[in-house]
Amino acid sequence: MAEDMREKSVMADNMWIDWDLPITMDDGIVLRADVYRPVKEGKHPVILTYGPYAKGLPFEVGYKDQWENMTGNFPEIKAGTTNKYQCWEVVDPEKWVPEGYAIVRVDSRGAGRSPGYLDCWSPREAKDIHDCVEWAAVQPWSNGKIGMLGISYYAQNQWQVSTKHQPPHLAAMCTWEAAADFYRDTYRHGGIKCDWYEGWYRRQVVSVQHGVGECGAVDPNSGMLVSGPETLTVEELARNREEIGNPILAHPLDDPYYRDRSPDWSKLTVPLLSTANWGGQGLHARGNFEGFVRAASPQKWLEVHGIEHWTHFYTDYGRNLQKRFMDYFLRGIDNGWSKQPPVQLQIRHVDKFVQRYENEWPLARTRWTKLYLEPARRMLQWGPVAGESKVEYKALSDGVTLLTAPFKGKTEITGPVALKLFLSSSTIDADVFATLRLYDPKGNEVTFAAAVEPRAPIAQGWLRASHRKLDPKLTTEYRPYHTHDEVQLLLPGKLYELDVEIWPTCIVVPAGHRIALTLQGKDFERPGDTGSLGTVERPMRGSGPFTHTNPMDRPAEIFDNMHTVFGGGDKGSYLLLPIIPSKT
Repeated sequence: MAEDMREKSVMADNMWIDWDLPITMDDGIVLRADVYRPVKEGKHPVILTYGPYAKGLPFEVGYKDQWENMTGNFPEIKAGTTNKYQCWEVVDPEKWVPEGYAIVRVDSRGAGRSPGYLDCWSPREAKDIHDCVEWAAVQPWSNGKIGMLGISYYAQNQWQVSTKHQPPHLAAMCTWEAAADFYRDTYRHGGIKCDWYEGWYRRQVVSVQHGVGECGAVDPNSGMLVSGPETLTVEELARNREEIGNPILAHPLDDPYYRDRSPDWSKLTVPLLSTANWGGQGLHARGNFEGFVRAASPQKWLEVHGIEHWTHFYTDYGRNLQKRFMDYFLRGIDNGWSKQPPVQLQIRHVDKFVQRYENEWPLARTRWTKLYLEPARRMLQWGPVAGESKVEYKALSDGVTLLTAPFKGKTEITGPVALKLFLSSSTIDADVFATLRLYDPKGNEVTFAAAVEPRAPIAQGWLRASHRKLDPKLTTEYRPYHTHDEVQLLLPGKLYELDVEIWPTCIVVPAGHRIALTLQGKDFERPGDTGSLGTVERPMRGSGPFTHTNPMDRPAEIFDNMHTVFGGGDKGSYLLLPIIPSKT
């Protein structure tokens, strides 16, 4: 019965819906797309997404926890739509089609209803997206202007296709919380392998792999099997996909495997709206800031917000921003977007966000301010420390936390952060985990609802000491850029100078509060379970699911070691903060 509806057009909920349209790739593989378009005949701008989460799996079925949390806090998301066609991390057609858009959702190769070998973010996928964009451009219902708009996976692959293949009809792109550099942002933080991706892959991708068939869900709207008409064995499914963890372990340095999956910013010329989340530590935030700064496009904008990873994509705030951008570039509507300031920030306070516009990133009026480490007193000082001291800690312990004195007045910290660290190790390597935290006058830590972590610190950074080599062309004082192209092992007990990149952040520190820096040789995690989500395997304790525990990447004989941090004198370890004065 399900397959009777293949390639069939129906009119429902004031839209024409084309189920499972075929799109033939250059190697003969036929991908499948659902198209939602206006009832009124004509040529319409297109919003296109390509990804592995199954175009026929409703949001509230596949991601029930997130759906209930999001719509409970923001009931506006459910207003004006049946919500039947809401899917994970893509637009709701019922809120776009009435505005004159055609929505194209493509199941990526090997996922959902599209056959083929499943290899996430591969060069093959990037070529597929190019072909899908060009296919959509010549359909009778298309005006030839294609925009890409989606969260996470549906945003990350925009970086690839826009720079690797530059589809002629890609007219605008909105990368909503999108990692970009597959080494630095995604798989290896500071050179250290992240645990996240194997669990994500099993739960969110393999679960809807093409060939799951009758063992999977049924699309309640089309009646089709979400993961294709055939049901393969477990062994057949395994042979038809790349196991995502294997290449990461096999490629410890930044080599062609990662470069083939990462953008060449000099070739990104499409109008760009890059949207980041202050709480995106460990996943997407870095990519959005790098993309905005380094993209060659003469028309580019940055927006930064807070709270959960997916929520503002669907709220009126996010959707109106997206629509203004797309209306301007895809429909030619003079809606004032040409006067939109380049940077729109939701400035984070301990209890609210306040919107502010800026002209650049990092902010030109930033006062780059050094907080010097005084290890003996566990303090962060506003001026250089004369006397040298040190602190030793076991790497796999809670490490050491250094605090400022209480802030005398309200102080804004907005921008990238860097840590200069003088460190020795008892073994031939060391993994540095640096966490920026906030404490109130009573000594209680102030935490934040972040992208996927309910009680997040302000910011985080990572570095494997043997990867300390810097790229002199890309490194700045506030953003060290490591080459990750060779291993420079340590001599036990010898002092080394390390530059740790801490991802961009924002917090307005109230008077009487303190900033803290926690240094460890393992993931920052608090005792107990601070909450979890249905798509996350491990409990979240401060770093979300972005932990680094693989014993093959972090053998105990090397990383279960002792760290010694030095400060003061000519070993002036410091934290470089972006202090923002008030606008005059």
